[in-house]
Amino acid sequence: MNNDNISMIAKIVADEVAKTKAPASINLEMAKKLIAKVEDKAREMGVNAVVAVADAHARPVAVECMDNSYIASYDVAFNKAYTVVALKMSTIALKPLSQPGASLYGIQFTNEGKIVIFGGGDPLIYNSQIIGGLGVSGGTEEQDTALSAYGAQCLKEIIEQ
Repeated sequence: MNNDNISMIAKIVADEVAKTKAPASINLEMAKKLIAKVEDKAREMGVNAVVAVADAHARPVAVECMDNSYIASYDVAFNKAYTVVALKMSTIALKPLSQPGASLYGIQFTNEGKIVIFGGGDPLIYNSQIIGGLGVSGGTEEQDTALSAYGAQCLKEIIEQ
């Protein structure tokens, strides 16, 4: 086998490895696609939501407010996205842990009040790595929880398009 063949094989292997490697963090293009999917689902449900995406360091990547969404939902959605990255769990999983008598009671008063202890936030996980966070606010807790879970499930499809 000559050097050209070895170089070509090495490039093919490197390209295949790159395809399977998880992105370190969600980017703007992925966030926009994810938000669009969540907004479509929210419309089907009759919810005017605010959808926020944070990167792997809990920094904002994108936030969109659907028409007629609540003004207060902006901060709530972003803080849900922050919470799930900061604590590496969904906000609905955090809820029972933060109730009186539970191990994380009072956690919502830390991190400058940015921790949200009710449903609607999910970590964005790809290849077992948290690459960001998704926060949804505007409906009931059950609706927000369903929308953020739906968005988290759409992540793999968006990345692998």
